[in-house]
Order: sequence, then C-alpha cells, then structure tokens
Amino acid sequence: MGSYQTAWTWLHKLRRAMVRPGRDMLKGHVEVDETYVGGEEKGAYGRKTKTKSIVAIAIEVHSPKGFGRVRLKQIPDVTGPSLIGFVKIVVQAGSIVETDGWGGYNDLPMHGYEHVKRILSKNQDPDRVVLPGPHRIASLLKRWLLGTHQGAVRYEHLDYYLDEYTFRFNRRSSKARGLLFHRLVEQAVQIMPSTYEGIKGGTTNRVRTSPLHVT
Repeated sequence: MGSYQTAWTWLHKLRRAMVRPGRDMLKGHVEVDETYVGGEEKGAYGRKTKTKSIVAIAIEVHSPKGFGRVRLKQIPDVTGPSLIGFVKIVVQAGSIVETDGWGGYNDLPMHGYEHVKRILSKNQDPDRVVLPGPHRIASLLKRWLLGTHQGAVRYEHLDYYLDEYTFRFNRRSSKARGLLFHRLVEQAVQIMPSTYEGIKGGTTNRVRTSPLHVT
C-alpha cells in the first residue's frame, strides 16, 4: 500500500463486499433487540437518544444452547415501522421472534411471525437474562469497535463496519481462512466499484460527520 488513504479505501471496498446479495434470511428461533452505539449521553434513559446511533440486532438461537448467524443494521428510531421493517428483511416469515416488551414489536404477528414477548421484571438483569444473544452481540460489537477501530467510526460508515463484524462473527468457526478471503475477493469484483471520494462522502442518508466515539 502506498499510503494510508489507499489502505483505508481498500478496507472500505472490502467491507462493501462482505454482505452477499440475496443472502439467506435468519430462521427458526430468533432473538431481536436494539443497542446504542456512541458516547455518554447525559439525561437519556431507556430508548431515548439524541446523539447515539441505534443498531438493531437479530441472532438465531440454537437448542439446547448456542447461537447461529447474526444480522445488524443501523435504524433511524425504535418505532414499529423501523423495528418490524428490520425484522422483515433479515428474518424469514414463520420464524419465532423473541423480543422484550417494547411496543414497537407488537405487530410482528401481522407480518407472519410468531412473537414471543419477554416482559422484564425488577429482579432480573434485562439483557443477560431475557435476551442473552443480542446482549452478547452488543457487548462484543462495542468492544470490537473500541479496541480495533479506537472507537472513532463515522455515522455514515457505520453500516459497513456492522457488515464487517457480521462477516467475522458468522464465520467464527471457519478453519479455512484462505478460502474466506478468496470468497470475499470474488464478491468484491461482483459489486459496483467505489471511489475514495464516494466512500469518504458516505452512502447513507445520515448527514452528521462528527466521529462516533464508542464507550
């Protein structure tokens, strides 16, 4: 690599190839929740936020224990249209979708899902006890962003970092690392080319350009 700009550009080109067009949807038993990525925000509780990015999480649950594939996506808010819209693009209809008691998920049965709602009690840790899969992913994701990327990820690029984390997590048990890279390169040559200017400018509708500091 001749410069940091060249290396940065190629990394983003590869991130854009980490989601295969027409990839399989999650199915079976799937836990869904959201997490917030960003710095400390005083006076914000529950699902209220003004400066953080909201990341929707869906992960397959395997019986008797363990987890399968994950899907991540930045969403604009936690309203029903945003949450159910996310579920519809990543989870196969007919699946069991388990969530907490947030009302944004209430209409899932109308879209062909079996909805299991877990109501939080005062004596439980809401993340680890009720929805352990999304809790684990949220914790690992924030640690990865902070440790690998020093916590500075721009809002307009966040979805591509989520794609990279998804690619890595879903192939965590693979022993053929060389084959994974080969497949990634195959996908990279099949997508539309990206320029440095286009990547730097971002491709999402979010217009904020300040760094996203992860805590």
